[in-house]
Order: sequence, then structure tokens, then C-alpha cells
Amino acid sequence: MDGFLDTLDVWRTAIWQTLFMSLVSLVVSGVLGLVLGIALYATRPGNLLSNRVLFSVIGIVVNVVRPIPFIIFLAAVAPLSRLVVGTTLGTNAVTFAISLAAAFAVARIVEQSLLGVEPGVVEAARAAGASRLGILLGVVVPEALGPLLLGYTFIFVGIVDMSAQAGLVGGGGLGDYAITYGSQRYDWGIVYVTVATIVVIVQLGQFVGNRLARAALRR
Repeated sequence: MDGFLDTLDVWRTAIWQTLFMSLVSLVVSGVLGLVLGIALYATRPGNLLSNRVLFSVIGIVVNVVRPIPFIIFLAAVAPLSRLVVGTTLGTNAVTFAISLAAAFAVARIVEQSLLGVEPGVVEAARAAGASRLGILLGVVVPEALGPLLLGYTFIFVGIVDMSAQAGLVGGGGLGDYAITYGSQRYDWGIVYVTVATIVVIVQLGQFVGNRLARAALRR
């Protein structure tokens, strides 16, 4: 463990970089994905804002982007990353790429969560004279809050995984730490410490997400 003790400050910095990438990406992708997911739900044929063309276009874009492996997606959005954040390397560039990639996954989770809302609830709101936008934001989204929080918790785990992959391109964080100070130096103790650290971060995120979802389901 001497190697780990010698790099203790680097390990601490890597934790903060991972948390920065993960939490910022969760917020940004959460907002973008929520908008896309609501649009998918609302424009579905026969739904509140039925629009077959728009539904198809958004669905195709989500289906095309979502399966792309993150390390390939990271390279593909490099020109856009340079345009937006001024660089294709480092924590900021990786955070930008993660936010985009995760947004499309969030969109499908949001759509499925909203589809789980009982149609009778929507019909009751329409009968009461609520506007379509009011039903979407004031009825459907709050009714789906519990499943949405569980979905966002699942996405958080995926985002932490993507932040670790960023180490392959010098993106900082725990993945970069494990590669630079662990595997490249054949110091497997550092690799195992990194794995344990990531597991702790994921478990904490899962715990918080489960508690919030449980509270939302009980309300």
C-alpha cells in the first residue's frame, strides 16, 4: 500500500473530479432528458400533444445515440466539445460528453415512467378543465415522481461508470487515477482501492436515490 499512500493527495483530487463529473452530468442530463422524455410521452400518437412526425424524429435520434459506446461517443462529439467548452481533453470536456450521452438514456427512462401513470388520472384532469401543459407538468410528472427518481438513480450509476472510462483519454477522476498510478505502474493495490472507492460512491448514490424515491411513493 506504499504506492497508494504516496498518491493520497492525487486520490482525493480524483474523487472530487469524479463527483464533479457525475453530479454536474446528472443535473444537466437530467434536465435535457426530462425535456426529451416529456416530449416523447406527450407527442406519442393519441396522447396529449399527439404529433406522429415529431414523435418519430425524437425517437429515432434517441435510438441512434443511446446504444453508442461511451468511449466512441466521446471521440464523436470532440468537435462539439471543443466548440462549447474550448477543449476535447480534461474534466470539463468529459463532463460535457457524459451530459449529452446520458441525456438520451434519461429520455427513455422519463418516457417509460410517464407512461406508467394511470390514464384515468389524466382523463380526470382533462375533465376538470386543466390545460394540456398543466396536465403534463402538474399531474403526470408529479404522479411519476417515484419511478423517475429510481430511474435517475440508475442513470447516476451509469454516469459514474462513464466517468471512469474517461480515464482512458486523460479525463481525470478515479478512472484516470487507476490507469496512471495503478495499472501502468503494475500497482494493483491502487487499482483495488479505486474499485472500492467507486463502489462506495455508487452505493451512497443508490441509498440516497432509494430514500428519495420511497418518500415520493409514500406521499
